[in-house]
Amino acid sequence: MPKHAIEVAPGSVATKGFSRDKGRDRLGILDRVLVFGLCLLLMFGVLAFGTVEEWAIFSFEAAATCLFLVWAAKQLLSRQMKLSPNPLYLPALLFVLLICVQIAFNASAYPYITRYDALEYVSYGIVLLIASDCLRTKESRRAFALVMIGFGTLYAFFALAQDLTPNNKIFWIRTVRFNGGIYGSYVNRNHYAGLMEMLVPMPLVLSLSHLLRGVKRMLVGFCGILMGGTIFLCGSRGGVIVFVLEMVLLGTLMFAKNRRVPAVLGYAALCISTLAFIFLSNNERGLARIGDLDPGIRPQITKDSLRMFTHRPILGWGLGTFPTVYPQYRSFYTNQFVNEAHNDYAQLLVETGILGFALMLWFLTQLYRASLPALHGWQNRWDRAISLAALIGCTGILVHSFVEFNLQIPANAAFFYMLCALAASDLETSKRPRGSQTSRFEPVAV
Repeated sequence: MPKHAIEVAPGSVATKGFSRDKGRDRLGILDRVLVFGLCLLLMFGVLAFGTVEEWAIFSFEAAATCLFLVWAAKQLLSRQMKLSPNPLYLPALLFVLLICVQIAFNASAYPYITRYDALEYVSYGIVLLIASDCLRTKESRRAFALVMIGFGTLYAFFALAQDLTPNNKIFWIRTVRFNGGIYGSYVNRNHYAGLMEMLVPMPLVLSLSHLLRGVKRMLVGFCGILMGGTIFLCGSRGGVIVFVLEMVLLGTLMFAKNRRVPAVLGYAALCISTLAFIFLSNNERGLARIGDLDPGIRPQITKDSLRMFTHRPILGWGLGTFPTVYPQYRSFYTNQFVNEAHNDYAQLLVETGILGFALMLWFLTQLYRASLPALHGWQNRWDRAISLAALIGCTGILVHSFVEFNLQIPANAAFFYMLCALAASDLETSKRPRGSQTSRFEPVAV
């Protein structure tokens, strides 16, 4: 043995410390895999035509299952079952149990479709779990938000390019059977607008915060303008109303404690730039449709849905059974197939009864109770800025759900539950040395 070599005993403190560091490295790698996998899962759902076809649904559920297995492996590697606290877990779990009761007691009008749709909700639960557990630090939320902003910007640019060079095909190659107004990879323009309603608050919030400076702030602001502008250009009336509501909410929160001239000018610049982008794009078809305020057959469908609810008020007709049962209660003539209620709340009431509706109200109550107190100081902290953006996105899609069925589209529903996790989960505070001093605001990190 060399003169200066040091022999380390197998059970010494040094080897134990090395094994602990190695274990932490493995856990860190698994955390990054889960965050990256969650990003890929959400983006795949959007690009796979909103995940409404059988092959896409199967792929989405299989990928979500793989993410869950990775998460379980992380728990085993850490040698302790540690579930990050989130007040949304219990109402979400009870909702799944309610669906199991519908299946077990044959309370569904179409048991096969209820079992089929139940697997989708299990996938949403996995998304909620992964996002709650792995996106709790400033660094992970920042990285995730930047990836989502980049994806949203590229996707909006693609949707705009496809709209300006139309051939009535998705990706210029895929012919759809039922064309409800193609935009992006969605057959229905309203579902594209629903996705953007959830994504656009991220760049808007960051561009109005103190977290970015100079060119980076302008670049993120442009991303928000592009994404928000396509909501107008796609011609979704509900989308336009929700986007305006989101801007009003953001302005109200911003000016409640900050009425300085730079803040006002920044907010005004965003609004004016969005309007300029819309009119310079010169999409007369989309803008003309916004002026048409005819609600169509939506009010009649909602009225019929409430009549359906009265016949099975407790457990409902069964998850996913609306298109099967509705023809018996339709009160008007149409040659179109009514596959959704065009009102997510009415459809939930029909399919899961008063019990499912009550669980939904509990879920939303917990969402706002958990997220609102954590928003103080959002202009100076990455984690809270992302939480605010997530909460505004959730609020937007919930308002749009009164006149549309975005939450029946798996890709949009997955995004919604991801945003719920970001808004409601506890923020993991970094450990500081004892006696260290902290300033009123955290230093800006770009």
